Amino acid sequence: MTSDLLELLPAPWREAMTPFLDQAVVAELAAFVDKEYANETVYPPREDLFAAFRLCSPADTRVLILGQDPYHKAGQAHGLSFSVRKGVSVPPSLRNVYKELHDDLGVVPPKHGDLTAWAESGVLLLNAVLTVREAKPGSHANKGWEEFTDAAIRALNARAERVVFLLWGGYARKKAALVTAPQHVVLEAGHPSPMNPKGFLGSRPFSAANAALTEAGQPPLTWA
Repeated sequence: MTSDLLELLPAPWREAMTPFLDQAVVAELAAFVDKEYANETVYPPREDLFAAFRLCSPADTRVLILGQDPYHKAGQAHGLSFSVRKGVSVPPSLRNVYKELHDDLGVVPPKHGDLTAWAESGVLLLNAVLTVREAKPGSHANKGWEEFTDAAIRALNARAERVVFLLWGGYARKKAALVTAPQHVVLEAGHPSPMNPKGFLGSRPFSAANAALTEAGQPPLTWA
């Protein structure tokens, strides 16, 4: 029996995203995901598949940070873009995020890479593709996840309250076209990967996001 991905979503997200989804695409995606989890080593663990949605409701989302697909090594991915659980080595991209956070706002980076506190404070840490085979980055691209997560972006675009979209890297920046409502703010930068030596460091996304929130009458995020 194929899983119902929409039934696994928290109800507020299911309600917000359904108008933007093709049910046939979702059904095909669910069948693919079920088969992959049954026959391959897939990350994140199935119980963490919708962690980003569970920790940050549509109504609570003030900032979206979009990643491409989950980390593909054992023990890393847990359903939040760029994040790893405590006890797991901080990945290079996240180290650059922390460096920029310190340079931008003076926040001393934690010794761990768990961004759950950001998610709980209103940052939707979303990957465009929500699953990946072990050691095969991009292996679950173009299977339907992009349409699924585009629906989340469209749902946020439909909100009356301002949402700040932090789009890092060429892949994420293509999603700017989905943000059409004038009350929202899109802040683009290069990807934080060390393989991208310019374009992210120095972009000051955290202070810019807080300024955009304050301008709209919302409290700034602490980012600590």
